[in-house]
Amino acid sequence: MEIAAGKFKAQCLKIIEEIGNLYPELIITKRGVPMAKLIPIKQPPKVFSFGCAKDTVLFVGDIVSPINENWQADEN
Repeated sequence: MEIAAGKFKAQCLKIIEEIGNLYPELIITKRGVPMAKLIPIKQPPKVFSFGCAKDTVLFVGDIVSPINENWQADEN
């Protein structure tokens, strides 16, 4: 699809929101001569990090009870 530069300037925010949905690409012309091409950027699918390490950590023994070690911070 083609659009004149003046019309693109007047509606650019709306067109940018619609690029990819309504227009696979848009040629911007000036006096009928193609000057620029507007194409959507393909976004990679969103990957959620919550839970991504599930079943990857192995712990052995009790990780909650005190270790009966004296620390310098405990001396004061």
